[in-house]
Amino acid sequence: MEPLRFPENDLFKGWGEPMRTEVAIEGLEIIQGAIPEGLEGTLYRNGADWQYPSKRNDDIFIDGEGMMHMFRFEGGQVSYRSRWVETARYKKQKEAKRQLFGRYRNRFTNDPEAGDTHMGTANTTAMFHAGHLYALKEDDHPYEVDPDTLETIGRTDLNGQITSTSFTAHPKVDPITNELLAFSYQARGDGSKDIVFYLFDEHGGKKNEIWFEMPYAACVHDFAITDEWIVFPFFPLIHDEEHANAGGTFYRWCPDEETHVALVPRYGTAADIRWFKGPTTSAGHMLNAHRDGSKIHLDVVLYEGNCFPFFPTPTGEHVPGVPPFLTRMTMDLTRNDGGFDKQRLLNVPCEMPRTDDRYQGRPYRHGYMIAARSADGSSGTGHLDLATGAFESWSPGPGDSVQECQFVPRTPDSAEGDGWLLVPVARVAQGRSDLVVLDALDLAAGPVATIKLPVRVRSTFHGCWVPAEAQRTGRYDYALSAA
Repeated sequence: MEPLRFPENDLFKGWGEPMRTEVAIEGLEIIQGAIPEGLEGTLYRNGADWQYPSKRNDDIFIDGEGMMHMFRFEGGQVSYRSRWVETARYKKQKEAKRQLFGRYRNRFTNDPEAGDTHMGTANTTAMFHAGHLYALKEDDHPYEVDPDTLETIGRTDLNGQITSTSFTAHPKVDPITNELLAFSYQARGDGSKDIVFYLFDEHGGKKNEIWFEMPYAACVHDFAITDEWIVFPFFPLIHDEEHANAGGTFYRWCPDEETHVALVPRYGTAADIRWFKGPTTSAGHMLNAHRDGSKIHLDVVLYEGNCFPFFPTPTGEHVPGVPPFLTRMTMDLTRNDGGFDKQRLLNVPCEMPRTDDRYQGRPYRHGYMIAARSADGSSGTGHLDLATGAFESWSPGPGDSVQECQFVPRTPDSAEGDGWLLVPVARVAQGRSDLVVLDALDLAAGPVATIKLPVRVRSTFHGCWVPAEAQRTGRYDYALSAA
């Protein structure tokens, strides 16, 4: 067997150096402040790591095996655990004792020993619904995970209710209705234009399923919801099966194609879908959407170009990346020309936007995000007050960076934004991490508590907060403030 060695690639160096290990730590050290009273529950995070060294020099940061992380807040203390999601792919490689899977999502570049093993990595987010915890990646079905141990229970189609070949890594769990809203794109297999919207009730039973076609075989990483409409933006990162078969990238950036938006009725049928289109753009993540009379507003971190510059054009060009800005796209249901309007909401480049989850799909005021990354690699957590336009941020310091934040209400019925932000922090020079607790309405005051980890939380993408009460009952007991 040939020696195992990672390629000389910046992806695998410095903070990105793979951890390749599972960790369990009880009673993390609280080095500043104290855990707020009433902050009881679990923060789940999901990200990518490398089980075995890659054999390629063109790997990208969104690939790698799923690694679930949990921070449990209980009685003023915090414990931490990380564990591999043991997917079919993970098990196949464990058996072979080496990396078997090739270019991102491209089955034609796999080692022959991989056979027909599914390439799903379960590496993108953690979802809690109807008492169950899942690890998700958008090209596969969910993997259920034990919420206490993070042990992998297994791949699931939610009792036969997922009729597509995959399931989104950006579901929306409405913590007021306890409904689960989700979708699948390229839903009948790689290269298909099929997309399906799913709506599940608080017990996990399917309430609605709407199939329709995309304008092209797009990458649909995220979507947004309102009380009546589901917002699906389609950007021209497009899969071409012939290109992939020749060993190329799974997606290509097609700047000659337009941006399309479908408004799908939350409780209706495909016959009621409304379409809009406009200039070429791209995006990975939505902040929120809401209905305002005849207008549907989508607040999205928008790139006026290619959000993933490692995916080339059909002619093989790698278009330079452009900065992302929080932008409002407005679709007017009374407008007859099929277009939409754009308005920039924040002039600071940002990514990984989050809201107070109780206000997903509803009129809202507060948005949170990773603010602009500096030349030294540092970044901060930002807060935008959409009512006043005021923006503030907190940074952990030179050279250090933050991951996506998670909002936690102070009480189940507290006013919007009244609560805490939980923020994983990369202490790059020290080679370890912190988890900080910020007052969500006063970031400038700095951490309310700083929780020290003696290890790195290398890379997490998305996650969720599960209150202790929801852990016991299987449902959220949140309410919108009457204020």
